[in-house]
Amino acid sequence: MSAIAALQVLFQAPPIPYEAQKHTLKMWAKYCLQIQGYRVVYTDKADFAVELGDRTKLYCNVTTHSTDLDPTATWIIWNTDTQSATIQPASI
Repeated sequence: MSAIAALQVLFQAPPIPYEAQKHTLKMWAKYCLQIQGYRVVYTDKADFAVELGDRTKLYCNVTTHSTDLDPTATWIIWNTDTQSATIQPASI
């Protein structure tokens, strides 16, 4: 399974629900990844990076708006209407 597919599965059934009044979207996404065993690291290029098994990094940003997104990063997009997250992979 690719890293993008694994992230999509993770965020379809996250370990905890996203609650905007309790935490930021970025912190929630990082927590969901870390609790599932992913190594989340700091980066200047995006909100955070997920270090994959072969030491490569998947640069991720989070947002609640799905327009005008930087195509060089993977996006975790929170849809407030459906209360669900989707993954948009980098296209470059």
